[in-house]
Amino acid sequence: MHTHSMETWRHGHTFGQDRPRGGERRTLLVLLLTAATMAVEVAAGLAFGSVALLADGLHMGSHAAALGISAFAYAYARRHAADPRFAYGTGKVNALAGYTGAVLLAAFALAMVWESVTRLLAPVPISFGWAIAVAVLGLAVNAASVLILGAHDHGHHHGHGGSHDHDHEHHAHHDESHHYHGHENGHDLNLRAAYLHVLADALTSVLAIAALLAGLFLGAWWMDPLMGLLGAALVTRWSWGLLRDTSRILLDHQAPEPVLRAVREAIEGVADNRLYDLHVWSVAPGAYAATLGVVTHTPRLPEHYKALIPAELGIAHVTVEVQECRDAPSLRGRAA
Repeated sequence: MHTHSMETWRHGHTFGQDRPRGGERRTLLVLLLTAATMAVEVAAGLAFGSVALLADGLHMGSHAAALGISAFAYAYARRHAADPRFAYGTGKVNALAGYTGAVLLAAFALAMVWESVTRLLAPVPISFGWAIAVAVLGLAVNAASVLILGAHDHGHHHGHGGSHDHDHEHHAHHDESHHYHGHENGHDLNLRAAYLHVLADALTSVLAIAALLAGLFLGAWWMDPLMGLLGAALVTRWSWGLLRDTSRILLDHQAPEPVLRAVREAIEGVADNRLYDLHVWSVAPGAYAATLGVVTHTPRLPEHYKALIPAELGIAHVTVEVQECRDAPSLRGRAA
């Protein structure tokens, strides 16, 4: 077979990761905003001798680091999308960055618990004026960041390729919004991690302002560490949800049951087809890969079975194995 004829069957595995995602520019903007605020607060804290300002500046620095990971992940996934060393492209870099962000969120929550318990057991004098000013500044920056990142990227890009007639086929889809985009595969988990970091910051600022006002006007100093514990509990919950969703993708968890059921019904609803093997897993935000094992009395070419799969499922890469059944006159009614 001539080399040039092989190009007919070859296809890319970028699954849209070679194009900039909507969250990349927004994450970079928030990173720059957070880093600038950090620099101002640290410089002011050193210049005016304010521990509160210095502490909040260092806190902003930890979130700038997390946002930096998110921004790096976008750039890395885009630049290496066509690298053949990645079997299914760089789509999972998005989930890996989201997972890393979730771990950092959990560490942030643990630090909040430690600091709050320490303050409850050993109260320290609070400079309410400086602390409230710092909290208001932080809230303004974080509110702007939340607004920038709040419009989540729901655009799903699938790879596109030609039709082939061998067992390893790329199944192209052009529908950008499918019925199953509500589960974790349809979301930009890297953007979600960045969003949760700035949301955690905004929540911390709101709780801090409430606690500091209570301390200033009511003398309730204990409200400050108590609000810290409340904030830690909420951040822990967000972190757990993000860890769960990203780890499922990183460990090649099967697609949600509605997707699996739709594939099974599409294949087994024709002739006497039965699936003896079915694996569907995420390879990029909004894109799945699938391997199918079909047994039938009337075997067809692989592209026939690929064409039966609904495009709105977002299955961008399909491999089919077809076996002919000779043992019984019909498979109708039997379990796969």
